[in-house]
Amino acid sequence: MSQLGTLEDLPIGFRQGLTATNLVPLWPNLRGALPHGIPTRRTRPLLWRYSEIRPQLMEAGRLTPIEKAERRVLVLANPGLGLENMQATPSIYIGMQLILPGETAPNHKHSPSAVRFVVEGAGGFTVVEGERCPMEPGDLILTPSGLWHEHGHTGSEPVVWMDALDLPLVFALEASYCTEGEPQNIRNEPDASQTRYRRSGLVPWSGWMRPPTNYPLVRFPWRDVKAALADLASVTPRGEAVRLAYVNPETGRECLPILGFSAVQLRPGESLALPRHSASAVMNIVDGAGVAEIDGVQLQFEQFDTIAVPTHARVRIENSSSTKPAHLFVVDDAPMQRKLGFYEILANEALPPI
Repeated sequence: MSQLGTLEDLPIGFRQGLTATNLVPLWPNLRGALPHGIPTRRTRPLLWRYSEIRPQLMEAGRLTPIEKAERRVLVLANPGLGLENMQATPSIYIGMQLILPGETAPNHKHSPSAVRFVVEGAGGFTVVEGERCPMEPGDLILTPSGLWHEHGHTGSEPVVWMDALDLPLVFALEASYCTEGEPQNIRNEPDASQTRYRRSGLVPWSGWMRPPTNYPLVRFPWRDVKAALADLASVTPRGEAVRLAYVNPETGRECLPILGFSAVQLRPGESLALPRHSASAVMNIVDGAGVAEIDGVQLQFEQFDTIAVPTHARVRIENSSSTKPAHLFVVDDAPMQRKLGFYEILANEALPPI
């Protein structure tokens, strides 16, 4: 491997001339941009404890009315990327959003795509392009780029959900913006998860005959996902992942262009090495408790905690209960990497149990 020249090797006059004409020599910076073997990573393996987030979120609810916040969110910021940049990973924004009884988060649309993964509470709802989606714990609701959406609350207790957006990427492209709108007219019918897309492998006949729509299903109820995971667990050999991907029911492709979503069940006492791949990820603990080991960093997790996973990381997760399963919801940027042509599943050396 050749030794690259440094900036100090160059005469000061030459360097000043480059600076004056807005030029930079590549070779002294080449290994920073193209390191050998593995990318340079600033993202830290990190755990945000819900037991620490929740009191501060409730205090935010007391201090800031919804009219002053528009969206009352505490952002989960990875210190390796700079707290001010509001990134959980380089491409994934994560926030915990609170809505209180009787509040409305006003109607808007924006260029980043977002999802809502409900953490706790009852009575909340999201309206997406006139479709009213109930928000029950564990439900996934899509609010894709350019689609009108608003939130409301008709219940009696706080509702909290996790927001996941591709905001860091869209912002970096100088393409992030929002448009406000009038409250939507809500269609007087159940959302499509309860009517049009109730069974896998079956779609409305008219939908089959027309070109597939981008976002035919915007709500994925947790009760259905959890039941499907239990069925899959019953036929999956020990040591293999019990994992389901959320997909567009008309195409079988990812739900959104940049971010992908999946659900994992850890059977009682199970320790599982996840595939090592080039995507970054965030894991939210739906229920249960255990340990995650990410590139040698051990993180003890409990229900509702959130974990950041850097690109190329070696990951093992373990369910600490010998009697109950644990469930995780995973967000990653694999769809974006696949479209850009550099997604990889990497060799994963045998990882010992935690």
